[in-house]
Amino acid sequence: MAELEGAHALVRRTHEERVLRALRELGALSRAEISERVGLSRTTTSEITAELIQRRAIVVVAPDAAERAGRGRPAERLVLDPGAGQVIGIDFSHGRVYAVVVDASQQIIAAGVADYGTGSAWTERAEIAFALLDRLKSQHEVHYGALQGIGLGFPGPFSANGARLALGRDRRDTSAVDGARELLQCFTERFAAPVHIDNNARLAGLAEAIWGGQTPSSSLLYLRLSQGLGGGLVLGGTLETGASGYAGEIGHITVAVDGLDCRCGKRGCLETIASIPAVLAECARRGATLPDLDALQGAAENGDPIVTAVLREVGVAVGRVLGGLATALDPAEIVIGGPLALAAPMIVDQARASIAYELLPIPQAEPVVRAATLGSDDGARGAVAAVLRRSSLLERYQSAPASAPTDFQSPVSLQRSTT
Repeated sequence: MAELEGAHALVRRTHEERVLRALRELGALSRAEISERVGLSRTTTSEITAELIQRRAIVVVAPDAAERAGRGRPAERLVLDPGAGQVIGIDFSHGRVYAVVVDASQQIIAAGVADYGTGSAWTERAEIAFALLDRLKSQHEVHYGALQGIGLGFPGPFSANGARLALGRDRRDTSAVDGARELLQCFTERFAAPVHIDNNARLAGLAEAIWGGQTPSSSLLYLRLSQGLGGGLVLGGTLETGASGYAGEIGHITVAVDGLDCRCGKRGCLETIASIPAVLAECARRGATLPDLDALQGAAENGDPIVTAVLREVGVAVGRVLGGLATALDPAEIVIGGPLALAAPMIVDQARASIAYELLPIPQAEPVVRAATLGSDDGARGAVAAVLRRSSLLERYQSAPASAPTDFQSPVSLQRSTT
């Protein structure tokens, strides 16, 4: 019985998505026109549209003057509700959650951020995300009755089948896997919409590839410098996840064999040098104690010699790693983002010089090296893109879990609404 109910719900949701897509692509339509366009009976179309109206996904609009002047009673026409959020993108970083809400025309109609403790339980983080979405709902007069999907970005790798992968020596530690499952359950229970999960840095790289430059990039290497390090790879026009879901774990490439212990179980990973905690710790070790990233940014802008020296060394290390990857992968673009890169642009400048040095043996390799341009909600935007699955970069990409219908190919521009 449960299987039959689940199958019925899936069929109904597929019908709803087809109706919404027709209205998105064609604008105002009568019920008869919708029935003809999507291939549903008029009875089924009436049932589907009635439920969508009740959920405020669509609204009835008055007939225009020409229709009113004709014979008989003009047919009601239906359009998408401009205040209906169609897709939610959420990025759970180490200490913050970012959210964006996209409408039927793929404009961002609401965006926000909320803080939580780095040691917070995943269920607590989910509740903070829900509170943020409620706040956006009231502030921007949006609603979530017409959601087509939710994209979630999390720190750490994911496999193609949706399982959180372990990162470290103790493979018996299932806390991360259990936490991710709890989050998936929380969002599935809260919203009647498909939920997609992937690594947040990979999603940020996807967003930069699609919208970060003047044109979409089919060949891009992305690194995010934050509380931890992560990355994304777009190669041959495809967002890569790798054979096991680990593609983009640039932070755990070894740069100092005798370096500091890393949380992954190795020593001397790039993350032990170029993450925010590592940079603050190294500055303190040399005599410049700084409480947070804002203080680090201020010290760098004021030319503090200790901070400047540390940041230049970070840029060298980042450049060596990215240069080595560029030698092997030959990307057209290398993008460095994240809060640390934003606070300390000299890291990007120094990395650019180091990358050029690493590529000296290959003079024809001249990748564009730039800072990320999309801002702190890049991971949330990438989560939206993964849900919409419109970009050609996603043709061979399998999000986790891939619960959206395979024929869902909505256009996406992700421009912020001016209203």
